[in-house]
This record gives sequence, C-alpha cells and structure tokens, in this order.
Amino acid sequence: MNKNNNSICPRLFLAPMEGLGDRPFRRMMALVGGFDEATTEFLRVPKNAHIPSLSKKYQSDELSPIPLCCQIMGDNPDLIAEMTKAVIDRGAPRVELNCGCPSNTVVGRGAGSSLLKDPEHLNKILTAMVSVATVPVSAKLRSGYEDTSLFEENLCAVQEAGVAFMTLHPRTKREAYKPPAHWDLIARAKQLLQIPVIGNGDILNAQDAMRMLRETNCDGLMIGRGAVANPWIFHEIRSQFEQEQEIFSFEKFENILLAYLSYLYDEALTTKTCINKFKQLSHYFFQRTPSLMERRKEILRQRPETPESFLKDILKALKDEYSSLALA
Repeated sequence: MNKNNNSICPRLFLAPMEGLGDRPFRRMMALVGGFDEATTEFLRVPKNAHIPSLSKKYQSDELSPIPLCCQIMGDNPDLIAEMTKAVIDRGAPRVELNCGCPSNTVVGRGAGSSLLKDPEHLNKILTAMVSVATVPVSAKLRSGYEDTSLFEENLCAVQEAGVAFMTLHPRTKREAYKPPAHWDLIARAKQLLQIPVIGNGDILNAQDAMRMLRETNCDGLMIGRGAVANPWIFHEIRSQFEQEQEIFSFEKFENILLAYLSYLYDEALTTKTCINKFKQLSHYFFQRTPSLMERRKEILRQRPETPESFLKDILKALKDEYSSLALA
C-alpha cells in the first residue's frame, strides 16, 4: 500500500454502506470509476449459518476489473473463519470483518460495533480469520461503543491478530453518524500502529480528503456517503495528485442514472423498492444547493408512480441546475 506523500495518490476505497451501497449502486459507481477497490455491504454470519449457501451471495467478478472485498459480520470465531475461507475460495481478493455497524438489531446479536466492548474476543475472531486466509484480512472499526475508553485496546487487538490494515470511522456506536467525525483519533491510530490505517468519515470533496491526509497522515481514504452525493469525488481527489481530466457533465450524470435504473431491474426489485432507491440517491444528489432540495420536495409531493417518471423528474431538476454541480 502506497504511503501518503505529496506526489502519490493514496489508495482510495468505496465504502460499504448497508442498504445504500448495494450491488446496483456499486455497479453505477464502477462506471464512474476513480477508486481502487470496493467492499460489499456486510454478509451476516448468524449462529445457524449454512456457510456454503451464504457464501454464494458474494460474487468476486461483480465490478471486474475493480477488486471487490467481501465484508462479513458475526461473533462466532469458528463460523467467521469458515466463511472467510469460503469467500476466498469464491475469489475474494480481501476479506474484512465489520466491527462498526451501529444498528441496534446488529449489536443486539453481538456483532458489528458490539465487538468493540471486548478487545480480547475481537482479537480471537480476527486471529481465526487470518489463520485460514490466503489473501489479506482487514477490519473496519469505529472508535468505540459507548465511548472511547477501549480505543487503544481495540487497535492493539486488531494489529496483534495479524490483519493487513484497518479502516477507522472515528465515531462511537453511540454517536452513529452525527458530525463531526473525530479525525484526531485517526491520527492517534497512526501513531500507535505499525499496520496501515485507512481514514473514513466526513470526506465530501477533494479539500476534505487533502485535509484528512495532512491532519492524520493516514495511508488511504475510504468514502461512502460523500461518493453518493458526488460520484466523481474519487476523480476529484486524484486530480490533486495526477493529471486527471475526468470532467463532470450533466450528460455523464444522466448516463449513470439510466444505468442505475437498469441495474435495479437486474435485481428483480419491486416498483416501490426502485422508487425508494431513487429517493435515497436524490436526497444526497440534491443536497448540493437549497434550490435543488426544494425541487426534491416538489417531486416527492407529486408521488411518482414509476421509477422512470421519478428519474425523469430528477434529471430535469439536475439539468436545470447542473452548472452548480460541476466539480471544482
């Protein structure tokens, strides 16, 4: 993994996002490109999991040639290790343990960010994964559960398990997604650890990305919701390091949204679900200007009946104001 310096762009990761960052969204983002690797939303491994069946949900060639890491979640070391081996056999170039999901449903079952309450058990799970892995194993953490009292213990537990690197979202489970993300904790992790640290949280544009790199010295960047709002964000970041000329235009936005609609239909989703997916995306797209947010309210009041009609309204609103969306 490239170390951060003033001339080499660090590795850029499209973040896993439950619900929002699903297969159609990842495929849409792959059309835009600019990132080095993507990660699936978590595959939960419950205590009664049938690993051969569950592992088939992972498709390594989904974004080919962009590598797709498989993220898994659970609290049983043996089952997690079995799942690790199964997805590697299916071509996973990396396997990641989710130690950060704040959902009450998830943590109530001992998974996600609840693992941060017991560094010893966290280490046991990751050690089991590493012991069977023939590809890199990584971990995605929050800074703690209720607070950061076990922050350093969790960092050490992850490193001592032998993972290749870790990603830190510097909020606790209790903080969920409330701003701000505490970037000083990423800097602290870099000071404590010998393994690479990937920074995640509150990166909405190239200026945020460069500031995180300066303030934390992190080894790479992972971006989720910032990429939903601005699908060209990875190119925007690369332009700070390279002679990158990937220019935003309304026509490109139109093309990726039309492709997204076709990807939704590939999943055999219901009309209602497809409309809801466009509602999600438009919330982020339209945040760029107050006038766009007003247009979104108007569109929703009209109660679009089909994904096609909703997309038509979205595109009209974006076309009317696309100059304000141009990437700096």
